[in-house]
Formats: sequence, structure tokens, C-alpha cells
Amino acid sequence: MRGKILIVDDEQMMCEMLEDDLKRYGFHPTWYISAEKALDALKTESFDVLLTDLNLPGMNGIELCERIVANRPDIPVIVITAFGSMETAIAAIRAGAYDFVTKPIDTDFLAIALDRAVKHRTLKEKVKLLSEALKKSHRFDELIGESSPMRKLINRLARVADTETSILITGETGTGKELVAQALHKQSRRREAPFIAVNCAALPDALLESELFGHKRGAFTDAKTERKGLFFQANGGTLFFDEIGDFPLTLQPKLLRSLEERCVRPIGGTSEIAFDVRIIAATNRDIETAVEEARFREDLYYRINVIQIDLPPLRERGTDILLLAQHFVEQFAIRSGKQIAGISNEVSEKLLNYTWPGNVRELRNTIERAVVLTRYEKISVDDLPEKIRNYKASHFLVGSDNPAELVPIHEVERHYILHVLKTVGGNKTLAARVLNLNRKTLYRKLQHYKIE
Repeated sequence: MRGKILIVDDEQMMCEMLEDDLKRYGFHPTWYISAEKALDALKTESFDVLLTDLNLPGMNGIELCERIVANRPDIPVIVITAFGSMETAIAAIRAGAYDFVTKPIDTDFLAIALDRAVKHRTLKEKVKLLSEALKKSHRFDELIGESSPMRKLINRLARVADTETSILITGETGTGKELVAQALHKQSRRREAPFIAVNCAALPDALLESELFGHKRGAFTDAKTERKGLFFQANGGTLFFDEIGDFPLTLQPKLLRSLEERCVRPIGGTSEIAFDVRIIAATNRDIETAVEEARFREDLYYRINVIQIDLPPLRERGTDILLLAQHFVEQFAIRSGKQIAGISNEVSEKLLNYTWPGNVRELRNTIERAVVLTRYEKISVDDLPEKIRNYKASHFLVGSDNPAELVPIHEVERHYILHVLKTVGGNKTLAARVLNLNRKTLYRKLQHYKIE
């Protein structure tokens, strides 16, 4: 059944003819010969589209359209006008009609118009449900989610937000680590003080040292004025170390001492300056492995990792993908000044099937791109990037009825280890946990299979 259609026409013969025609197209029609009876039917029954003639006794089609738009805006109205009567068609559209057809009615064209109207109503219902789900979804500041991993994450964040404890946020690129850090700051007692972020991977060692600890005038060639470091600038607030896994090994002892003593000595200075900041750090790297390989100090790792917050990758968040997609559609539609209701069912399937290696950041960019490109009220598959449109999940086949196609057990293990590593973004600690191996065993297998 393609949809329930409510027909209103004062000619019973026309109603019966339309009923027979629409049934052949798979619709489920019901008809009345007056607008008043149709309105009564709407009080007790549900319909997908209302198809009405304009010339009705008593309440005419325009008035009926206005009543439907005012009281049941979820039901699209298609009006039937006389051939060449463009003025009445325009009046109907102004009254809120979704579309119009002219007499004599082309049933093929009418079926197409009704099908489009049914899909329009279905989309509006879907958008309404998603919008309601967004409002009711678990939130922590700007974080949104209903999946089990997100419920656990939001619960954990709520418990640690208003503490002074140092926090290490881990997760793949694009999962929203800085967004979490900002949310923790906003929900803490330090919310009125500064939140300052420093990207440890973006600055050369010397510049990073100067940025963090500050310097005295004349401390080095270009030090023409004294500079207060970020520890001092963030005083009373939160200092966020993004990509802490890339923090230079040569500066780690100085950072550790500053965190333990709660004071810093500027470059070229002779005295130390006390500071009061909360430390939040984030990384997409496997710091435990870096510690074992002597690329990151163990004492510093334990100093910043009092509470660890692991962010789930988007592929593990199920239908949160659709909640986030709807959130981004509404956000970017407002920015672009477009009337975009949401995404089609086909797009929903594509978004759910894709693995999102770039996580929430990739989804956000995908929806922004689609909003810019789309010419319709809903985002279609054609508005998606090619790699998402054409994505097909790859599977490693280990079973076969043909003995010649069977593979050795070590080949199965090698492929599965590679698959797990790819899925967790190369994080060996997480991969070992998924494989139920200790890290040393995993390293031996990686060496054995010559996996870089």
C-alpha cells in the first residue's frame, strides 16, 4: 500500500472513478462528497494525503485547504482545478496546498503527485521523530547520544566534571576530544575562568616551551618583551593539552615538575610563579606503548592520567549517527538559509552502513557539504560524497566448500589482526584488548607476520 488518500469531491461518480484508479496504483483511497464530512473523518482516522476539488458546496476547496493547514499541517493537500484555471491553482498554493492537478485528470501524473506527497509526509514524520529524539536524547553540553557507549560516557563526564582531577581523554581522530574538554570546563566550578588549548603537535620544541612557561625579556634573541606563559594566562581556569602524545620528550621533565609543584619558571627567569589551573589532556595515540618504548615518561603519564575518558568511535554508536546527522542538517540549514527538512531513507542507510574513519568530524563535514549541494527539501544520496555512496563493507571469507579455497589458520589470524588494527585506528593497546591478548603477545605476532 502506497498511502491512505482522502478524496473530497461533490460528484460521487468522480469519487468512485478516482477510487478505482488509485486502487490500481496501490493506494488506499477513501472518499466523501463534502468538506465537512472529510473534516469529521480526520478526527478519527489517519490519512497520508488529502485530494480535494476546489468547487465544493458549502466550504470550498480553498477553505478546506486552509483548515487542514491550520489544524493538521502534517497532511499535504493536493487540489484539483479546472483546465487553464491557473489563478485558482495559485490561490490554492497560497492557502498552503502542497500541489495541484488539472482536469481532465491524468491518472499517471496524479499517482506521481500523490506518491511525492506521501513521501513528503513520511519525511516530515521522520524529521519530527528525530527532532523529538534529539530533544530527549542524553546530553552533556554539546554532546548528544542515545547509544549505550554515549550513555556511559555522559554519565562518567557528569561525575568528574566538577572536580579538580586531571583527565586524559583518548579516542580516534575526529571523535570530539576538544569538545569534551570544553564541556568539562563549562560544567566545572572554573567555568567563568579561561579555557586555553595548546596543540602539542603543532609547535616546535622551543616555541612550545616559551608558549607554556613564558619568558623574560632578553632570554633569547627574539625575546624583546616579557611574555606570560599559558599556565599563567589560564590561571583559575582549564589548560587543555591537545595531542599530548606528541609532547617533546626533552620538555617532559619540566612539564612534570610544573604539574607536581603547581608553579612554573619562565625561560630566563630566576624565580618561580605559582599557578592554579586544571589539566585536561587528549591524545589519539597509544601512550602506554610510547611509555614502554621510552618515548613518553611513565611518571608524566600517570600524572596526567588520573581519570581516563575513552571516546567511542562513531561506527560503534549505532543510530546516534542519524541523531547527529539531523542535528547537523538543522544547524547548517539555518546557516545557509535553506529550507531542508532532513535526510531520505536511502541516505540513512548509507550513513549507517559507512564505517566513518573520520568519526563525528567526517559526518559533520559530509552533512555540511550535502546541505550546500542539495536542491531539494531533503538530502538525497546524490548529495553524499562518492566514497560514502559507493561504500561496501569488506569481509574476509574463511569458509568454503572447496578444499582448494581453504586458507591456513595463520593466514586467517594475520588478516583478522590487520582488520582489528584498522578498525581501532592503529591503537595497539585497544587492539590487544579486543583480541584478548596482552600487548607483548600482540607485538610478537605483529613481528611474526611482518605487520608494520
